[in-house]
Amino acid sequence: MPTNETISQTRINQAAWQACDTFRGVVDPAEYKNYILVMLFLKYLSDVHADKRAELEQQYPDDPKRVERLLGYEPIKMPEESTFGYLHKHRGKDDIGQKINIATTALEDANRGKLEGVFREIDFNSTRNLGEPKQRNQRLKHLLEDFAKPELDLRPSRVGNIDVIGNTYEYLIQRFASDSGKKGGEFYTPPEVSELMARIVDPQPGYKICDPTCGSGSLLIKAGKQVGSDDYALYGQESNGNTYALCKMNMFLHGIHSAFIEWGDTIRNPKHRENDKLMRFDAVVANPPFSLDKWGRDDADSDRYNRFWRGLPPKSRGDYAFITHMIESLNEHGRMVVVVPHGVLFRGSSEGTIRQQLIEENLLKAVIGLPGNLFFGTGIPAALMVFEKGREDQEVLFIDASREYEEGTNQNRLREEDLEKITQTYRDFATLDKYSYVASRAELEENDFNLNIPRYVDTFEEEELVDIPAVQQEIKALEGDLQELRGKMEGYLKELGFN
Repeated sequence: MPTNETISQTRINQAAWQACDTFRGVVDPAEYKNYILVMLFLKYLSDVHADKRAELEQQYPDDPKRVERLLGYEPIKMPEESTFGYLHKHRGKDDIGQKINIATTALEDANRGKLEGVFREIDFNSTRNLGEPKQRNQRLKHLLEDFAKPELDLRPSRVGNIDVIGNTYEYLIQRFASDSGKKGGEFYTPPEVSELMARIVDPQPGYKICDPTCGSGSLLIKAGKQVGSDDYALYGQESNGNTYALCKMNMFLHGIHSAFIEWGDTIRNPKHRENDKLMRFDAVVANPPFSLDKWGRDDADSDRYNRFWRGLPPKSRGDYAFITHMIESLNEHGRMVVVVPHGVLFRGSSEGTIRQQLIEENLLKAVIGLPGNLFFGTGIPAALMVFEKGREDQEVLFIDASREYEEGTNQNRLREEDLEKITQTYRDFATLDKYSYVASRAELEENDFNLNIPRYVDTFEEEELVDIPAVQQEIKALEGDLQELRGKMEGYLKELGFN
């Protein structure tokens, strides 16, 4: 039963997470996350539509045709068979999975410009993902009942103007990534790391911001919010069809209308182009897959966009394929921040050649070492590489931020003070004892363009010298005290008749 009682973000988060109980333990989280997030999206659109209908019916109580006509002017068109209420009413039917598929298809068809492709990969009638028909139907029935609870009444008149639905969506994505390990976390960058990257890339009003491996879009959204206004445009590309759909939903739920998200392999088939050339961006941020094998090396020799003119990355490690793609996607003053495994900083062969070329072009601005166990699914520490076009200074800043963080049971995290220290050190371009170092081009050359952070930032802590004579004197004094205590103990024992 709808209510106008306001509800907290925490209660909504908890209710949405509890809705996963229907699948938990019997369905792979990497699969069922899609059904939960799509249902949340569908429920939100239905509640917005229901809220608007109620408002219009109150305004024009005797004119239902006018109400329907005005609803037709709303940004999102909601066919009756696509509403959550319709699906909930039919939740006990044997064909409920097919009914949900029909609902999502009809919703896409009614909103081609906005929702095209959002549901194409999500099959609510799948026995592979949801079990045999009887089990599947029961799970979908419970799912619809969970989302009908008062805590998940998402009408704007109830939740207000705060970004509650976007926040809930982000909360679920993070929980899925955390609980699923690498398989569920491959599309998600922890919020603190995203925040750090957004601060460093420092996008300004009017910027075009790109993430060529955008996953669920959380990093892109953080970068956009850093602008401080709505005067920006986001561009993303994602190769996984399900994750692409999640990203499109994420943008919509955050109210970002200037987002251009494409589905496809960024290296083999970059989708953001202008005049058959790569589109150029003011800012690029990315957390590409670490050391991806089979990244497209066989086709790179004949790359039509000439991205690999500095050298071809090795067949089994695609880190520099993504880096060089991003470099070639920057405009004349563009900046980029990319997450990399530490091997990118010092491995030789073709990677060493590419790294040297990037340094000699004066593109590399900073290398920032992060703590271990920050990223979902891997405990290895990562680093950020910062590139900028049109630089005048030739120094490179190295920051070792690997020792300052909050330790967690399953995952470490960067605190606000850690983010602020890293960001301020980067902005100041400063050398700080045992934390950062500004290296000259000559020093980089002396190190054969090896960027391993310990070569530049000395974090060695000298051990405190032990005063051996003083320790010996202390031992003698303790031995004397012990002898005195033994004497007293023997006296007490005699008095008590034990000797």
